[in-house]
Amino acid sequence: MKESQPNYALIMAGGVGSRFWPTSTASFPKQFQDLTGCGRTLLQQTVDRLEGILPLENIYILTNADYLSLVSAQLPELHQKQIICEPALRNTAPCILYAALKIQQLNKEANMIVLPSDHFIDQLEAFQANVLLAFERAKQQDELITFGIPPTSPHTGYGYLEVEDKKAPLSPIVKFTEKPDLEKANAFIKAGNYFWNSGLFVWSCRTIIKAFERYQPEMLRLFQAGIPHFDTPAEADFLLSEYPKAENISIDYAILEPSSNILMLKASFLWNDLGTWTSLYDQLSSGMESNVSVKAKLIAEEAKGNMVYSSSDKIIVIKGLADYVVVDEDKVLMIYPKGDDQSVKELRQKTKDQFGEDLA
Repeated sequence: MKESQPNYALIMAGGVGSRFWPTSTASFPKQFQDLTGCGRTLLQQTVDRLEGILPLENIYILTNADYLSLVSAQLPELHQKQIICEPALRNTAPCILYAALKIQQLNKEANMIVLPSDHFIDQLEAFQANVLLAFERAKQQDELITFGIPPTSPHTGYGYLEVEDKKAPLSPIVKFTEKPDLEKANAFIKAGNYFWNSGLFVWSCRTIIKAFERYQPEMLRLFQAGIPHFDTPAEADFLLSEYPKAENISIDYAILEPSSNILMLKASFLWNDLGTWTSLYDQLSSGMESNVSVKAKLIAEEAKGNMVYSSSDKIIVIKGLADYVVVDEDKVLMIYPKGDDQSVKELRQKTKDQFGEDLA
């Protein structure tokens, strides 16, 4: 790696995405699928939007060991060393620390952006401008930067960031609040100085490692022991034996909540975390009355507000249906009221119990 290219990316691609069942399954999660119908998977789109910000060789993918072949097939341009495989699920803090240590060994002055692989981001120029601004700030200041999304509704599925100055493009964070109830979310919207937590982060490797040294010293010691094995045949064995020993904890709880040097960058791009079928509808619909169809050939009569998805170009005909999700997969057809996304996990489990694990 060149010292003149200090910016790196860590793309998180290890989740199952169970709320997008039956399309997203344990063997083929949503980040490896083209849910928006654009011809590129969510993972590929995440890599695409980094073009021009940092070189391809500076992109690392964090995934489950079971998904190595999927990552390699969808991103053949990446070297095997750029794919970090978790041997055990340990949430976001351990994998971010491990990646930061690896990147710092390549470039002592490295900055890194952490991105989920399954989000929708539009207005590419604004996104890239925001990221470059964050990189410049991270290079100059000992700060941990998170991207805040101006809220459009009292959403209870997102974490919230309270900032000192709601008008400033960069503002210190007063408080993190994880997924509030509706009453609190409404109060946050009314207050005006709360933003959705996007899960996008930028910091220097030096700063984030220093934060782990202060707040998670045991985890830091665990992974520092593996530094001599980085990018050698011994690294896989080190990960297999030591990674499961790390605490199962998110970066929010492990580092961000106890830290005082947190800064929020107010996002000027369009963002959606694509967590549910309803969120996909919200992203792709042109209005409350519209039906959204992805991949399916839809015929709709006296129907409105429906999300229709097919894994093939099947003809789907609906009549008299309003505000429903219709998902047609090879072996499973699921139909449920739009907005009742919390039931999808339960329906997935029932199908798995009754008809077999291969369906989930």
